[in-house]
Amino acid sequence: SITTDHISPAGNIKASSPAGKFLQARGVAPVDFNSYGSRRGNDDVMVRGTFANIRIKNLMLGGEEGGNTIHQPSGEKLPIFDAAMKYRAEGVGTVVFAGKEYGTGSSRDWAAKGTKLLGIKAVIAESFERIHRSNLVGMGVLPLQFIDGQNAQTLGLKGDEVVSITGLQDGVGKVADIAAKRPDGSVVGFKVQVLLLTPKEVEYFRHGGLLHYVLRQLASTSRR
Repeated sequence: SITTDHISPAGNIKASSPAGKFLQARGVAPVDFNSYGSRRGNDDVMVRGTFANIRIKNLMLGGEEGGNTIHQPSGEKLPIFDAAMKYRAEGVGTVVFAGKEYGTGSSRDWAAKGTKLLGIKAVIAESFERIHRSNLVGMGVLPLQFIDGQNAQTLGLKGDEVVSITGLQDGVGKVADIAAKRPDGSVVGFKVQVLLLTPKEVEYFRHGGLLHYVLRQLASTSRR
């Protein structure tokens, strides 16, 4: 399982990590880094720490441990934060594919916040921990669940596909269509369950997350 600690670690900050390099560039010596948990009020540090757990395994790298990934289509190996910023500069949204019980563990708010700030649009998993699923919705990240016993491995997904999500509808308990286009032009198509479980969650997602929803409600009220 990918836990909330894999997604947003609370442990010590490595000097070679994106967060460590950020702090050193601002005159903070490694001996004074402390932990991610102690710096959870600093969004610059926490977003750089997202998916930076030294024990997280990325199947795009053959299960190698550490917070790295492969940028597509360049094939460049990068820390996940650096790859995410490169995708953002290119105007490319990203998707996480995961296994069972995604987001299990302590209810860590930065696990959802960091996911959003990395530019991740959706998480497609075999199953979700209840609170983390709700937190993703609150941040405007779409939780989608594989159906019919499928997963990234059975579908032959490698992480180098261009993913399109279509068929999203208003309402609870809906199914959406995924088309994953491989570099050779072939397409893997499959359906997923949209895990927006209440009409209010549908509203939150339509507005881009809970904060956007609340602000628009307040703005609407003030105009009356």
